[in-house]
This record gives sequence, C-alpha cells and structure tokens, in this order.
Amino acid sequence: MEKNETKILILDNLSIGYAKGKHSAELLPPLSTSSNGSELIAVIGRNGIGKSTLLRTIAGLQPSLGGEVILNGKNISEYSRIVLARKIGYISTEVIKVNNMRVSDLVALGRFPHTNWLGTIDNSGRLAIENAIARAGLTSLRARNISELSDGERQKAMIARVLAQDAELMIMDEPTAFLDIASKYEIISLMRELTRDGKTIIFSTHDFNIAVNQADKIWLILENNLIEGAPEDLMLSGAFEHLFESSIVQFSSGDGNFSFLRESRGSIFVRGEGLIRKWTERALIREGYQLSSSITNPYIHITDDTDQKWLLTSDDKTESFNSIYELIRVLQK
Repeated sequence: MEKNETKILILDNLSIGYAKGKHSAELLPPLSTSSNGSELIAVIGRNGIGKSTLLRTIAGLQPSLGGEVILNGKNISEYSRIVLARKIGYISTEVIKVNNMRVSDLVALGRFPHTNWLGTIDNSGRLAIENAIARAGLTSLRARNISELSDGERQKAMIARVLAQDAELMIMDEPTAFLDIASKYEIISLMRELTRDGKTIIFSTHDFNIAVNQADKIWLILENNLIEGAPEDLMLSGAFEHLFESSIVQFSSGDGNFSFLRESRGSIFVRGEGLIRKWTERALIREGYQLSSSITNPYIHITDDTDQKWLLTSDDKTESFNSIYELIRVLQK
C-alpha cells in the first residue's frame, strides 16, 4: 500500500499480537485500513478478538508483529516518544484511583508532552487546560477530587486530559463502558463534536446501537478479516450478520434490530393507526407472532377514541384491555 499523504492514518498489513522471546502469538491476519481524518470511527467485534490490542498498537503503546502504522505519512516508529505523545492521545478502560488529585490536575497531565525539561507549563499550556476543562463541561468540577466524580464525569475528565494534550488522533478503548444511558450519550455527543472540529477519534465499543447510529465509519473485526465502511454500507452488504451468528439471536440488516429466535405463535391481524399500533406490533413480534395483512382468529382492534383500548376478538367473544401489557398476558395464556 502506498503512503497516501492525504490520509491521517494508514494501517498497512498490520499484524497485532504478543511476542515473548522468539515466539509470537498473532491475534488476527494482517489488517489494512485507513482514516481520512476528522471522523468518528467505531471498532467492533466479539470479546477477545483483539480490539484493545489493535488500539494500543495504533497508539504506539504496544509493538506490532509486522506491517506499519503510518501517521501523517510517517511510520509511528520514526517519531520520538515525546513527539508521538503530541500527536496521539490514548484513553483506556482502567479506572483512575488516585487520592487528592483534582480534575484540573488530571487535565494538566495532558500538557506534559509540551513542557520543557523542568515540566513547566507556560501560559499557552494553562489556557489549553482551561479550554479543555470548559469544552468537556467540567468547569464547575475543576477543583473536585477525581475520587469524588461519577463514572461519566471521570470519563469526561479523561477526555479533557487528551484535549489538553492537543492530539489530533484520539484513541479510546470502551469510553462508554460502565456508564448509564444519559452519560453514554453525553460522551458520544462530545466525541462527535470534537471530530467536527478536526479531531480524529477511534474508539472500541460493545454498544452496537451507538456504533451504528453515531459513528462515521465502522471497523468491523472478524476472525479472518477487517471490514470497513459507513454503518449503512455494512448494513447493505450484510456484513453485520457474520458478527451475530447465533442459535438464539437473529439480526436483521433490514432494520438493524436484534430479536430472539422464538417458537412461532402463528399469525395475528392488528387494526389501528399511528404510534400505538407500531408498539403493539413490536410487542406481538417479541412474543413470536407474525403480523398478518388479513383478518385472523383472534385479531386485535385498537380503538381510535381518546380512551385508548385494545380489543381482542376471538370467534364471537371480545375482550377489552387498557394496556399492551394486559393484552400480551392474555395472549401468553
């Protein structure tokens, strides 16, 4: 592969794994892919396949077994450690447990690659620290100890540290792990905002919905291949179906949804309109029913008056329900 100067990052036949003495354990076949920059790239694959090893290798924290990691047209091995630290920022899944360290102290660590031999932070460095704290939404928490932060706040502080580092390439290993739903999307929103301002972020995740709905590009790691493209490209090609081969779960490239393989309960007809019909049908599918376009026995009628009711008609009998839950409970019997 040619060293394309227009790409910020190129992986050229990169072999990842672990070496011990004369022996090496290669986790995957050589990988080749790239990034044009200013994009959010999600790395997904099954547990243990090598996502974390790949990210550490790209960041220069772990030697490769072969091939090249090319950053801005130059192999990362050709950069000095201090220069590489100015170009690549890395966030791991490890939780920082340090007593008496404030948020501002943690963020200030990001300026280390830019300090002199005495470790002095100049005025531009202090400004970069304050800007990073503000950008991450941590101004009100700048004096708080790291040990007192929530998981989401701590992750924001880690991102602020890399922001202060002013690295153009940010590598994040499971940045949304262990976070609640609100914190997850706050972190992802910040990451997307940073890429729109010129940063390139590569992150691993087990959250398939976040990867598909938020990433600009996905690196899908399989046992013998790496497939890349926009989430929609991978949907259209059926690539994700290789990731979710299971005897109990099926994945639909048509709508990007998962469902358990359930014993079929037959077909059922639903009469109704709007959002209430959509969620009723979803509940029925979850229970193993197939939706019919013609009247079945029994069938469901959703009333359209202000007092919503679900009517279940079977032969000459009609039962009324006030919720989808009540309807499904009766159908289960």
